[in-house]
This record gives sequence, structure tokens and C-alpha cells, in this order.
Amino acid sequence: MGEVDLAFIQDPDHRPKLSITEAQGIPLIDLSLIISTPNSISDPIAIEGVVREIGNACRDWGFFQVINHGVSLDKLLKIEVVARKFFALPLEEKRKIMRDEKNILGYYDSERTKNVRDWKELFDFTVKEPTFVPSSPDPEDKEVIEWYNQWPAYLPELRVVCEEYGREVEQLALKLMGLIALILGLPEDRFTSYFKEQTSFIRLNHYPPCPSPELTLGVGRHKDGGALTVLPQDDVGGLEVKRKTDGEWIWVKPTPNAYVINVGDSI
Repeated sequence: MGEVDLAFIQDPDHRPKLSITEAQGIPLIDLSLIISTPNSISDPIAIEGVVREIGNACRDWGFFQVINHGVSLDKLLKIEVVARKFFALPLEEKRKIMRDEKNILGYYDSERTKNVRDWKELFDFTVKEPTFVPSSPDPEDKEVIEWYNQWPAYLPELRVVCEEYGREVEQLALKLMGLIALILGLPEDRFTSYFKEQTSFIRLNHYPPCPSPELTLGVGRHKDGGALTVLPQDDVGGLEVKRKTDGEWIWVKPTPNAYVINVGDSI
């Protein structure tokens, strides 16, 4: 990515702000009690406080941060390292596993949000392989499509690291869905069956330096359509969220070894 093409330029109302408002009071929730004892999620006394915190965060913010979440720091560091190796490869190598209309997984460098091109490149892979999805929204149509991950032959460690990391993040997401079920007064396993045949995927994003950062965004404003988004930030940061009280976009300061949890539209 070199000079800024018109396709990347945001509308003046949505360009990055020169002054940054840091989000204050974003819930930071400690999951150590839930993670340390496998059966603690079924113990009302052990999890009452955590359930209340998450419930308040979902209602008041729509997102929160979690620490002591059970995802190995070693696996998080490994995927960050191997992701940098992948994105540092020559463009022609990355495009050998380019996603297309038939295979939506793999590398891509032309993502658009709100019809404006994002200043980034990405790599997508599913946690479950193969992933089966309906071929159409018609409930009478029983045909399914199979999604398969694309892995670069020239960087075999990417697959190993991504698959190990994906399994741990998936467990965290399922644990959080159990807590959300309890918040709603439902059995902890109420949502489990909905995720037996799921389309969960993990996206690695790379945001190259931009010559005109005041005109572009790495990812434009959007909502997440799924159930939950589990997002780690590096020490650079850059994530902004829209505050419910006044509609202001505010910066989320990175918290070491934490995940930002965004409650998607499906919830």
C-alpha cells in the first residue's frame, strides 16, 4: 500500500479525530474464579458477582474487557509473531491463498466497510474445519457449502499456531455464552446446541503505515453481526467504540493480556 487511493478516503464526518477521548469506566472483568475451577460456572455463589458484572456491561456498554480468561499468553504471543511473519511475505506469495467468491477464507487486501476500502490486509480461518453453511437463506434448501481453510505452504507454522490458538479462544467464547445465558435467566447450556454447527472464524489484521492517516481508517465504523467478538489489542491500540450515552466515538486503551468482548447483533 503506497499513496492513498480515493477508494480509501473516508467521508469528512467519519475521518479520524485529531483529539482522542479515552473511554472511562469500560468494565474490566476478572474471570479467574470461572476459569480456575471447571465446574464453577454451575456454582451460583461462585459466579454471582461475575454474572452481575457482565450483565451490567452488556446493558450499559455492549462490550467489556476480560482478564485471567484462560487463553494461554504463550499462544497469544505465538500467533502475534507468526502473523507478522505472514504479512511480511511478498504480496505475490500471500495472494497464492487469496480468498475469492468460492472460498471466502484466506488472505485478502481489498476489504470494504460502508463501501470505503479499509487500510489493512487480513487473513481469515475457521476454528472448525470443514465448516458447513447453507447454500441459500431458504429454509427449504437443504444443500450446504463446505468451507476449507487455506494455509501457505511456505509458512507451515502458521497452521499449527492458529489451530492451537483457535481452540483456546473458542473455549473462552463458549464459556462467555454460558454466562450470558445465566444473565438472561436461562440454563447455562441453553445456547450450546446453536454452536455445534457454527461458522466462527478468526481474523488476523495487519494495518500498514499510512501516508495520510487523517483521511483513512484501518476498519470503518460497523457493527458485528455475530454472537460475540473476542478481540485482543496490541500495545499500539487504535480500537474506538461508540458510547451509548452520547454517540461519541471514544478510544479504548489497551489492557495487557486482556480481551475486548463485543456483544454482537445476534445477542
